[in-house]
Amino acid sequence: MKHIRVDQDGGVGTLTIDRRERFNAFDVETAQDFRKAGLQLARDEEVRVVIVRGADGVFCSGADLKYIRSGGDSAELAYLSPESREVPKGYGEIFKQILEYLHSTISEIRRAPKPFIAAVDGIAAAGGFGIAMACDLVVASERATFEWAYPKTGLTGAESSTFFLPRLIGLRRAMELVLLNPRLSAREALDYGLVNRVFPTDGFDVEVNALAARLAKGPTRALGIAKRLLNQAAGMERLDMHLDQEIEQLARIADGRDFASGLEAFFAKETPSFSGKE
Repeated sequence: MKHIRVDQDGGVGTLTIDRRERFNAFDVETAQDFRKAGLQLARDEEVRVVIVRGADGVFCSGADLKYIRSGGDSAELAYLSPESREVPKGYGEIFKQILEYLHSTISEIRRAPKPFIAAVDGIAAAGGFGIAMACDLVVASERATFEWAYPKTGLTGAESSTFFLPRLIGLRRAMELVLLNPRLSAREALDYGLVNRVFPTDGFDVEVNALAARLAKGPTRALGIAKRLLNQAAGMERLDMHLDQEIEQLARIADGRDFASGLEAFFAKETPSFSGKE
């Protein structure tokens, strides 16, 4: 796999997003490999805990907007379209080719009978934010930051973020993050309830590995059952339906004028001018 690394040390599996030249953002190939690695680690009974992390001081910045802007992968777009229908030309279908793989991975993370730990060192934004929130535990380095980020380009949110935010921090604070889009430091994210623990940046890897090793020595089957019961209590059976809605709504809004304006402003490093309409 080109931009996804899988490592195993005893019962600890590590999935690393390593596309540093694009801030560990996803094009379709990376999203496909992320899904392949996620399923492999989730279903391997020898792996008792999984760490999800990014390379080189960045967790993940979500879908690659440069890739979106360039038109995506024509073969992948054709795959997602019935033969009788012309391949769509809008940005929405390009997002779909990435999100279909990311969303299926998130669903697998929640069903996996083992803990998943998001180890956030650096920025977790947009899809990276959502992937972190979907994990069972989130630990952050002192230099980590968290940003919902979708409003910057006029998008609606995906990668499970609109599902988990109100469940993790309550509706009022979720609205604050979505509507005002603050960038939270690691300590602020801890205060909000988005993060379980914050570790010093120096020695972050040591702390993460120690936590994972502790879980790997635990009663994995019992922990997996407890995870399933907590998921039931939190209404997690609605996750897949919600993920489908996130894709459909984001794809629809991505085909509109506001996203096109936001995308151009993003690359021009300018403030976007939104009409407030699609």
